Amino acid sequence: MAERLAAMIIAGELANGQRLPPERHLMRRFGVGRSVVREAIASLAHRGLLVTRSGCRPIVRPPSYEGAVDAIGRLVGHLLTDESGIHNLFESRVLVEAALVRQAAVSARREDIEELRAALEANHAAIGQPDAFYATDVAFHGVLYRIARNPIFPALHKAYVQWLMGYWRRLTCSPDIDRLNHVGHCAIFEAILARDPDEAEAALRRHLQVAWELVRGALAGRETTI
Repeated sequence: MAERLAAMIIAGELANGQRLPPERHLMRRFGVGRSVVREAIASLAHRGLLVTRSGCRPIVRPPSYEGAVDAIGRLVGHLLTDESGIHNLFESRVLVEAALVRQAAVSARREDIEELRAALEANHAAIGQPDAFYATDVAFHGVLYRIARNPIFPALHKAYVQWLMGYWRRLTCSPDIDRLNHVGHCAIFEAILARDPDEAEAALRRHLQVAWELVRGALAGRETTI
């Protein structure tokens, strides 16, 4: 039954956002018992094809890059139990963003540059405001993931934010740390503006190395001061 429902979702017979028919309807249609229906729903929810919520009928969610990354994310979350697992995830982010800034330095369009500039200005304006600074930090990096115009990368950025958000929230916040991170963003932007992929990657790696040291300090229960 699960595979038949999955095929219907993929084919568009069940539309995005549509609620599944009631259990009794599915039981009659597929000639199965209630337990089989519930097992199928659980399987499809695990695969990211349905969104389930207590007390509500499941909602159809066709395959998407974001859905695929979300499904992987549920597994990745179990790996973030110690510094080693978090470092492995963070290192993967460094490799992805290093490649993205190199591409941005070569192929960013005028509108991409202006979007990066606006994100950088918002980041500067938020210095000293922890929640706003965090949001603008995420937004600046989000632009880098969109410049490649590949829908996989924005989905991946969303996943990194979700996976690492709890650790960012543990960091000691101060205007000086905000300024340090903003300077890192400025260096990345200036290298992209200069069309220098080597410097763009170097600036990105310096920036994320600082970020990692802050996260590692938070994991160890140390306060980071500048």
